[in-house]
Amino acid sequence: MKKLLNEPNAYVDEMLEGLCAAHPQYFRRLGEAGRVVARTDGPVAGKVGIVSGGGSGHLPLFTGYVGRGLIDSCAIGNVFAGPSVDDCIEAMRAADGGAGILRLYGNYGGDRMNFDMAGEMLEMEGVESTTVLGADDVASAGAAEKHKRRGVAGLIYLYKIAGARADRPGATLREVAAAAEKAGRGCATTGVALGPCIVPEAGKPTFTLAENEIEMGMGIHGEPGVWRGPLKPADALAGEMLEMVGADLGLGRGERVSVLVNSLGATPHEELYILYRHVARELAVKGVTIVRPLIGRYVTSMEMAGASLTVLRLDSELEALLGAPADCPFWSVP
Repeated sequence: MKKLLNEPNAYVDEMLEGLCAAHPQYFRRLGEAGRVVARTDGPVAGKVGIVSGGGSGHLPLFTGYVGRGLIDSCAIGNVFAGPSVDDCIEAMRAADGGAGILRLYGNYGGDRMNFDMAGEMLEMEGVESTTVLGADDVASAGAAEKHKRRGVAGLIYLYKIAGARADRPGATLREVAAAAEKAGRGCATTGVALGPCIVPEAGKPTFTLAENEIEMGMGIHGEPGVWRGPLKPADALAGEMLEMVGADLGLGRGERVSVLVNSLGATPHEELYILYRHVARELAVKGVTIVRPLIGRYVTSMEMAGASLTVLRLDSELEALLGAPADCPFWSVP
């Protein structure tokens, strides 16, 4: 294992220490174990608080999107492991501005259990909260079982939409949750893996692929995809991913969408732009307009080689919220 680390068991804590030291204008570190990251200027009085969390290993996902117009706090676990109940509680307290709290995170069993328990405990203290789950991975379940889908890169669109809605004066918890739910219904993602990553505590690859082999639809923790076979040209892969997410959303001529072409960690920007080039051409042929495309590392899986494609269907409300101001170290909208 070749990694820039000291001790594997200190990997997450030293990362969080460095993250908060580098960006003190955005982040403060809380909790007995230091596993909660919250806005430096939070909680914001009278604003619906937005809390997220999950396993480490996916930066910028989770901790990286704490900031103005996005999420207010985040609980983080070990690499690919969910946060503790106590840290979920601490994250919720750090976001509580008195207008209720939206728990917004990916559809994974451990995260659901711990955030639900945290919500129940704080509700006994009179803190109102509700949950919206990111569940955008079309390869993980069919259209009839969307509630079983994993949450992947589409979650950052939910952060942006919910965060912008919460920043509107007088916004209620119900209104913020409804905006996040609308974005979730119109969001679909799939990805392709070219190579594995190594979890520091394990010290070995999460899966194996032959030299010229790829896996379509693999999850961000190495969950099985829909097929494994030889590497194909970039246009073929981009076309297949677009067909998967486009068919799921039922996109039609005249629609407006945002598109995220995301590196899973090791794939460079050059290759992401090659994928985006094909996606943009295909959507133009179909009469679909792209608004505010995102290309880069937004949701990673350590150093996994590969990419994901997310499409978010827009209406006038979602497009306005997507374009509203936001600021964090990894994504800013003027």
